[in-house]
Amino acid sequence: MEENTTLYTIIVHSENFSGILNQVATVFTRLQVNIESLNVSASSMKNVHKFTISCKTTARNIDKILKQINKKLDVINAACYTDDEIFQSEIAMFKISASEFQNWEDTSRLLRGYNTHIVEVTPEFLVVELAGSSEAIDSLYGELDRIGCVRQFVRSGKVAVTASPLEKVNDLLARRRDRYGYRTAQ
Repeated sequence: MEENTTLYTIIVHSENFSGILNQVATVFTRLQVNIESLNVSASSMKNVHKFTISCKTTARNIDKILKQINKKLDVINAACYTDDEIFQSEIAMFKISASEFQNWEDTSRLLRGYNTHIVEVTPEFLVVELAGSSEAIDSLYGELDRIGCVRQFVRSGKVAVTASPLEKVNDLLARRRDRYGYRTAQ
């Protein structure tokens, strides 16, 4: 019997040491779980980095992934969120053939409808940026592809903030500070 899979977002906070990304990715490899998107950046806390990882898997695998990541020495905390617990966005850039795009009558209406931002215009191409949901990016790509004007396409990994006032890591760091009496990076 096959278990149901769900798209999960895992947020990992860690100290910024080389090799931590490989350690985190290895957890997914061992469990044969594909990472759908990955974004690593500085967080709101000094010297703490934030990994935002999307994967489609089972609840049982998510539990295993979180336990294994949380065991890593340089990981401060790893937590899992569903779509209703986070605000999320991606950025996509489209390089569009100017000649093919200009021949289509509803060009500017299409771009305005998606609230795109034109980054560059040359006689040969336009570079258009869209920040939004995965669904909006997929939809715009489909419409532009139907016109046949997409020359290059790239999208970022998901970025996310929790819907709660503070992330779980804030409570964890506060408890550590209270318990052990040291200043946490903030």
